[in-house]
Amino acid sequence: MVYRKKGKLVIFSAPSGSGKTTLVQRLLKKDLNLEFSISACSRPKRKGEEHGRDYYFLSQEEFLRKIKEGEFVEWEEVYKDHFYGTLRSEVERIRNQGKNVIFDIDVQGGLNLKKNFGGEALAIFVMPPSLEELEKRLKRRSTDDPEKINLRILKAESELKYAELFDRIIYNTDLEKAVSEAENMVAEFIQS
Repeated sequence: MVYRKKGKLVIFSAPSGSGKTTLVQRLLKKDLNLEFSISACSRPKRKGEEHGRDYYFLSQEEFLRKIKEGEFVEWEEVYKDHFYGTLRSEVERIRNQGKNVIFDIDVQGGLNLKKNFGGEALAIFVMPPSLEELEKRLKRRSTDDPEKINLRILKAESELKYAELFDRIIYNTDLEKAVSEAENMVAEFIQS
């Protein structure tokens, strides 16, 4: 039997619209032996989303059953009746291949993962330039109605207070600079 070193965990968290998804997508193209952890959720699919690529889309009943059976390493009700979580099987599958797991996850989920995995995980908070810029980004994305955008901004105000609890903070005012910073942070952590 060949012993394969288990991969590390790299967590990117931020308020919606801060650029964490863009950073994660760019890092996945780098030579860092990263594989994306696909989260599970109970919300409906958006146009163009695919089960097993964007999320594991579960009914609320399925999600609650998996919670009860201990199948999540972390989960939460992010918005009313919209549950999100990380399946234990997804993390184990990637780590057992010797790959490093990268997460694009909300702030509370990121803190929960860090708490569960300690030194095996690097938790990075992506800081938006301002709440005003965040609101502009969310409007440009055109995925949410004005009411949902307002909810996201309110949530962002509260999430920004948790930034100091993360291992590192990246200020995403210039995308190329943020990508470079993220790549250096992740490479240093993986090699340690």
